[in-house]
Amino acid sequence: MTANLKAILPRPAGHHSVTPGFIVPNAAKVIAFLEKSFNARVLERYEAPGGAIAHAEVLVGDSVVMLGEPMPTKGHDAMPASLSLYVSCGEEVDAAYKRAVANGATSIMEPVNQFYGYRSATVQDVGGNRWTICAVVEELTKEQIEARMKDMKH
Repeated sequence: MTANLKAILPRPAGHHSVTPGFIVPNAAKVIAFLEKSFNARVLERYEAPGGAIAHAEVLVGDSVVMLGEPMPTKGHDAMPASLSLYVSCGEEVDAAYKRAVANGATSIMEPVNQFYGYRSATVQDVGGNRWTICAVVEELTKEQIEARMKDMKH
């Protein structure tokens, strides 16, 4: 096989300059959770002998997330992630949070409006990944955010 190392080829659809990934036990359950909770779609899925997920690519919104199961003999130890999932509006934050919890996620933070103009909620999936579901609900300037921060009690 010969590859032209000077050729500039496009990334696959949904892959950005930085494409997140994580390595967690129960990867198949995490994939099912993503499909049910966040309307994710599996793009690629490769199973190792024995059925463990060696590598999968899942489209969540317009972004690909790569994942697989720990394989310590290959240097792939468990490494959960913290990810932000932007949804269309504040109501969708609440709906996605409810779907996630209904599909087995642990609630870390219920939906709340933040001082910086977002509505957000955080859940943890069965693999240990944290998903902050968020939407911009107010367009604020840096000065407005800083003023609100000063008014906060610490």
